[in-house]
Parts: sequence; C-alpha cells; structure tokens
Amino acid sequence: MTLGQSPAPPLLLHVFPSFAVGGAQVRFAALANRYGTRWRHAVVALDGREACAARLAPDVPLQLVPSPYARGEAAPQRLLAIIALLRRLRPALLVTSNWGSIEWAIASRFLRDLPHLHTEDGFGSDESAGQIPRRILARRLVLRRSSVILPSVTLLRAARETWRLPEARLRYVPNGIDLRRFAPDGARAALDAPGEGPLIGTVAALRPEKNLGRLLRAAAILLRDGVPLRLAIVGDGPEKQPLMALAEHLGIAASVAFAGAIADPAAAYRAMDLFCLSSDTEQMPFSVLEAMATGLSVASTDVGDVGTMLAEENRPHLAARDDAALAAALRPLLRDPSLRTRLGAANRRRVENDYDQETMFATYAALIDGLASE
Repeated sequence: MTLGQSPAPPLLLHVFPSFAVGGAQVRFAALANRYGTRWRHAVVALDGREACAARLAPDVPLQLVPSPYARGEAAPQRLLAIIALLRRLRPALLVTSNWGSIEWAIASRFLRDLPHLHTEDGFGSDESAGQIPRRILARRLVLRRSSVILPSVTLLRAARETWRLPEARLRYVPNGIDLRRFAPDGARAALDAPGEGPLIGTVAALRPEKNLGRLLRAAAILLRDGVPLRLAIVGDGPEKQPLMALAEHLGIAASVAFAGAIADPAAAYRAMDLFCLSSDTEQMPFSVLEAMATGLSVASTDVGDVGTMLAEENRPHLAARDDAALAAALRPLLRDPSLRTRLGAANRRRVENDYDQETMFATYAALIDGLASE
C-alpha cells in the first residue's frame, strides 16, 4: 500500500457445498449487496454450481474460486489442498456453510490465526429422520473454537444439547426478509396453472427433502373430494421429472403447473392464493417468510421453526408429515377466501414486527467485522 492509499477491505472466503440459488446463498447475496464494498468476497462452490453469483450487485467485490481439489480425491489430499488455498488467499475470515463444508472448518484449525465463522441452516435428506452420529461427533470436535450462527431455535437447541458447543460460541440470528420487495402489492408472475379454483403455490428446490410428492398426493386427495384447486410449483432440480410423472400417475396433471425457476420470486408469490410447504425437514425456511411477507396464508408440515414463525392465527394449519394431514390443513383455506385474507394479513404483520432483514444484516455485520479484525 502506498502512502495515502486506503487499505483494501477485508477479504471474506465463503465456502458453499453449492452456490446454486438456495436459502443460505440468497441470504449471503442480500448481505453482500446491503454492504457493497465494505468487504471483498471470494466464493468456493464445491459442486461447481455458481448461479447465485448473478444475484450480487455489480459493485460487490466478488471472486469465484474453483475448488482446490477434484472429486474423488482422498481426504488427506483434499485437506492439504484446502490448507494451501487458505495460505495463498490469506482471508481475514473463513465462512463455511453447513455440513458439506466441514473439511474447510477442519483445515482452518491448522491456521491458528484464521478466524472461522460457520453457518448451519439445516439438514439434507440423509439426516431428515435424525442426525448421523459421526457428524454429531465431528461438529462437536471441529466447531468448538469457531463462531456458529444458527437461524432457528431448533438448530440452536441441537448445537447446545447434541453438539455440546460452548454457549459463548453460538449466535442465534433469525432470517430476515425484504419487506418492500415481498410486499403484497406489485407485479404478478404468470403462473399458468390450468383448471379452476384457488391457486396453491410453493417455491422450492426440487430435491427429495422438500417432499413435493406429498403436496401432489394431498392435492389429489382434495380433488377427489371435490375441492377445486390449482397448483403451481416454482423451482427446479433433480426431482422435476419424477414429480411430473407422479402428477400424471395421480391423474392431476391437468391442475398442476411446473413453473421452473423464476427470476423474480416476489412476483410469483403475488400470483398465489395461498402457500404450501410440504418438506420433511426445514429450519427457518425463507420461502415461508417470503409468503408471509406477501400476505399469504400458509399450510405447512410442522417442521423446524415454522410453527413459531407463523402468526398465531395461522398455526392451526400446520400438519404432520403425512399426505392426508397436509390435505386437511389445506382444505379450509381453499374453501374460505375470507379466512385466507385474514390469516395472510396476520402473517404480514408478523414479519413486519419480527423478521425485518435490517435487524439480521446489522447482527451479521457486527459479528463479521469483529471476527475479521481479530
């Protein structure tokens, strides 16, 4: 640095199992956009998918860094490659995301002067029925000296009671939502769901743990009972073809639209009459917050923090992880437009009071600045 020149902003190295569009990735993009040039960002997408980079504003300093190892390399070689990259980049802070980046957390232990922040947003389909014991032990050992952010009380309880991490290392930071972007008024997407009746919408990556087959089967139950409805599934992923085949098998394809990924999901929510989440596992899903902010009533499986997120009036529409139970949660919402309106307004008030993203941003920024200056 020459005399009179300002120091470069701190470099944050973010490691994602995937940098495809998803909850954790969208939250990072929103945080980076909010603070612009406050930090420099390097992102490693371990699966090579980098679609979320398009969500960052042009003024955000961003470097996409290829994974330093090839798939199939042995664990010792992967660890050595990670350590070499960390020494080359010399970030002010390493930020890892979920179990898929745990090897980077291990590698950080070999660089004692590198602060580490770990964000844990939930579990994949392989842990939807319960945590894997060896992963519990690994988190317990590896993350003891890291700062760990948990967006849900369910995960906070796991970190305390199951992983047994030191209380001083844990930060509970609920997800926040852009209240202006996801307002009830504004442009609406054309979700061309065929048929008649209220439009049930969902926004999800088409992955097994989202169990969109449950939503299709619940819709089939309702249609057989003479309850008119349409269904729009917004999102893409490896389950798309099996789900389309299931809709055909159930005889409901004429009432279902697979809308794919939509650039502006806010417009998609405004086209819905109600929202449904059918997941086997969640923690604090952004899709539910986005639906609530848009003024939608919600029917959902009772997973993660969804029960505490929803307005109290909406909580009777939580369901067990069962097709018939989800159909029962949807039924009164489909039949009563005034109920949908009343619950949607209550959900909007709830996010206005408790889930404004500016609170989330300020908490993250204070923690990042503190760690990056160590």
